[in-house]
Amino acid sequence: MTATDFATYIAGLPRVLAGAAALFRDAAGRVLLVEPNYRDGWALPGGTVESDDGETPRQGARRETAEEIGLDRELGRLLAVDWVHGTAARPPLVAYLYDGGVLGEDDFKAIRLQEEELLSWRLVPREELAEYLPGALGRRVLAALDVLVGGAGTAELENGHRVG
Repeated sequence: MTATDFATYIAGLPRVLAGAAALFRDAAGRVLLVEPNYRDGWALPGGTVESDDGETPRQGARRETAEEIGLDRELGRLLAVDWVHGTAARPPLVAYLYDGGVLGEDDFKAIRLQEEELLSWRLVPREELAEYLPGALGRRVLAALDVLVGGAGTAELENGHRVG
C-alpha cells in the first residue's frame, strides 16, 4: 500500500466524535448540571475533545470544565465510557465521564458561567436526574453514580445502557 493509498483509506473511514465531561457533586450527593443556551435541556460541564490539537478526553473534560464553569480541577478516575449511536444530524459519539469530586461551598461560590454558552447551573438529586437528563446522558450519569457508590470499575455503556 502506498502513502497515497493509505491516506485515501484513512480519509474514507467513518467519523466518530469524542466528548468528555466531569461529574461534580455536593456533600449531599446532588449532581452539578449546566443549562446550555444553544439547545434545550441540561447537561454536565464538558464538551467535544479537540483531537486535532492532540487533546486527550481527560484533558478535554478539564479544559471544558474550566471554560464553562471557571473551575480548573484535576479530575479523578474514569467512571463511564458510552458509545452513543449516530443520527442523521450527528456521527457516533464516544462519551467519557470523569469523577470531578465533591465540591465545597467555596467551590460553588467560585463558579463563573461561560456566558457565550451557558444560562445557569443547579444541583440536582439523583432521583430527579431523569427529569433533567433524558436518554443516554441521564443513564450514563446514573451508571457513573453507581460506580462511585459501589466502587466498581469503569462502566462500559452503549446509549447509556450497561454492556458486558
